[in-house]
Amino acid sequence: MNDSPNSLRERTARPAYLNFNEHENDFSLVSLTVQTPTSKQVPTSLTRPPTPPRWKTPEFLIYGLLFLIVFPLMVYSPIQASSESHPNYHLFQYKLSQGWINGRRVDISDPQYRSFRGNFLNLCALAVLHLVITKSYGFFVSKYGSRSTGKRNDNLHRIPFTAGFATLLIIGLHGSSSFKVFAIIVINYLLAKRLGGLRIAPIILWTVNLLILFSNEYYDGYRFSSIHPSLDYLDTYRGAYPRWHITFNIAMLRLLSFSLDYHWACGRESAQLSSVPMNARQRSSNPHSLASYNFINYVAYTLYPPLYIAGPIMTFNDFYWQFRRPIYISRDGLLGYAIRFGICTLTMEVLLHYMYVVAIKDAKAWYGDTPMELCMIGFWNLVVVWLKLLIPWRFFRLWALVDGIDPPENMIRCLANNYTVSGFWRGWHRSYNQWLIRYIYVPLGGSSNVVLATLLSFTFVALWHDLELRLLAWGWLVTLFILPELILGKVFNEKQYGTFWWYRHLRAIGGVGNVLMLMVANLVGFVIGTEGMKYLAGQLLGSLGGLGFLVLACACLFIGVQFMLEYREEEKRHGIYRKC
Repeated sequence: MNDSPNSLRERTARPAYLNFNEHENDFSLVSLTVQTPTSKQVPTSLTRPPTPPRWKTPEFLIYGLLFLIVFPLMVYSPIQASSESHPNYHLFQYKLSQGWINGRRVDISDPQYRSFRGNFLNLCALAVLHLVITKSYGFFVSKYGSRSTGKRNDNLHRIPFTAGFATLLIIGLHGSSSFKVFAIIVINYLLAKRLGGLRIAPIILWTVNLLILFSNEYYDGYRFSSIHPSLDYLDTYRGAYPRWHITFNIAMLRLLSFSLDYHWACGRESAQLSSVPMNARQRSSNPHSLASYNFINYVAYTLYPPLYIAGPIMTFNDFYWQFRRPIYISRDGLLGYAIRFGICTLTMEVLLHYMYVVAIKDAKAWYGDTPMELCMIGFWNLVVVWLKLLIPWRFFRLWALVDGIDPPENMIRCLANNYTVSGFWRGWHRSYNQWLIRYIYVPLGGSSNVVLATLLSFTFVALWHDLELRLLAWGWLVTLFILPELILGKVFNEKQYGTFWWYRHLRAIGGVGNVLMLMVANLVGFVIGTEGMKYLAGQLLGSLGGLGFLVLACACLFIGVQFMLEYREEEKRHGIYRKC
């Protein structure tokens, strides 16, 4: 197949359209959840039509009334624990900074979000610079470069430009450490091209990349002076973002994606273009001609500016298909997505100005708090974790969308709208989940070897995040907590029992258990660690007051899961089907 820009088939292919509005002009309850390209695809495993709406039934009216009573208490409790009159305030006040809302202080003690927040204007300036130069280049090429070749329906001419801009960006970000990044990229490329098609290739590629990942962490990004004292001066040219090895964790996923996509392409014929646009799954699974897996395309993909720092993660196949077959993204869709981003950012700012839960957690200033306060400190910390990841991911995805590239949406559902362990991980860091499925879970056997594939997948996730025991504990807990869901799902399957009146309530009871397990795993892995979890468990299980609150909390979760189940039925009524 001819991969050149002059290919007639590529010039006559119909472009794909990205529709951000699943419901056309009809705004409804389900419009609150962000659109994904595959949510309109009816699953082959659909066992029954959606049920009639229950929102106005006496059962759900009672649920709604109880929600209006309980939710304000869930908000008031952490606000009260954050007030200056609270006995523990002096233990964490040193972590607070001057805010901008109503003269209140703000809790930006989380270093990850503080870094993004502090560099937000710089990132906006970089995005504008990149987009202006890219659009200007595209305009110049379309006006002067297409006179002899005719009108283009691809963006392949942008790839060398993208690679060049990305190279300059890496030098500006990492200074002299950019040579380390380029060296690793070249080594991986040479290995991929040399080993492509050999049975031993995946083992060698995985081993080398994991060794590089762990070495980067162990040696803290390396220092030139450790090679020879005369090279010490190079360590002074640090760039705007010296800690290159932190962002390299994301880049490593792209290195493996390119290498393994090329390896699998060596044994397959390249996909033939047709006039029918491909969806995201097809773009990832359909290979290109071997000539497409070249160094320029590799650099443009690995260092693509909008996604380099934090993702979302795309496969090489998907990335290159979008240059060959550009996706049309409407201005209204971009504006709507930008508004979503703005609302999420404002929500985070309000939360951090009124709930100092991160500072309380970091200072361990929870001793003496009531079971309600302890649980709400934990819950709202999880909300902060969700928002601090969602906001940068949506910023970088918005940047890519304006550039004409559609990476996966990383956060599909709100943190509090999940009642299954498997569904939660399909919608949390979704691009990473898809990467894990393609490059780890399926090669290890997938659904035919669920336990081992899941265990090794989450072990890799834990080690990839950081070399810490609490993250390993998190990964193994998640694997353990998935097992009851899988077993009970087979025993009480929807196809056999879905029409019985009690089945929905049984699912809600199971959902309560899943929510509790998800909260335990994520509190251990990303919030309070094993020590904090022991203290929280002791306060809940070690007294009558704690046990009483736990029972009430489970009752509230039961109502919450009922809302989640009905929300998914409402999505089906609108023709929306999600696996999370």
